[in-house]
Amino acid sequence: MVHIGGIVKFTLIDYPKHRACSIFFQGCNFRCGFCHNPELVDFREGILEEDNLLMFLKERKKWLNGVVLLGGEPTIQDDIVEFAEKVKKIGYDIKLDTNGSNPKVIEELIEKKLVDYIAMDVKAPLDRYSEIVGVDVDIEKIIRSIEIIKNSGIEHEFRTTVIPTLKKEDILKIAEIVKPSPYYLQQFRNEKTLKDEYKRLNPYPREFLEEIAREISARVR
Repeated sequence: MVHIGGIVKFTLIDYPKHRACSIFFQGCNFRCGFCHNPELVDFREGILEEDNLLMFLKERKKWLNGVVLLGGEPTIQDDIVEFAEKVKKIGYDIKLDTNGSNPKVIEELIEKKLVDYIAMDVKAPLDRYSEIVGVDVDIEKIIRSIEIIKNSGIEHEFRTTVIPTLKKEDILKIAEIVKPSPYYLQQFRNEKTLKDEYKRLNPYPREFLEEIAREISARVR
């Protein structure tokens, strides 16, 4: 049984070229201070039963064609593969949003053709990972997930939230690791965070992110 923390019943922005429903799972094995879904970090009593959610997806099949699995961290759910199988049987395309900490599950979902698009958050350059995510990280698993996704043959992207504690050189290091795959920079938001210290940090100006994006684009041409 999966732990469902909430859903967005309709979105046109979470899954490219799809009319989608986004399903948020409870529980995460990272403790990123800048997390903008802090209510999903810990496992709690689920707010929606799996059977009811699947019934909702069946009823909405005429209007929706995609389901986004995000969280939290979907790949730490014990039954995420079985849940994806059920969603697939209804007839949906599936997008997975992941932190890349569980390459075994990512690989299984790909091999069983249960995901059609993967977005992986690369939180930091490899030498700063544990510092940025707030727990000890097996960096080899992060590297393995990146390689699995890059070589999967399915649509994918990598992305980084540009928090103020990351420097320009940090972002450029990440870009080198994930190239030539699509790589996106996300603006940090300080309205809601896991740790209060991040609420006191101001986001970088948009112009700074655009400057980094231009330099990344020049390097991968």
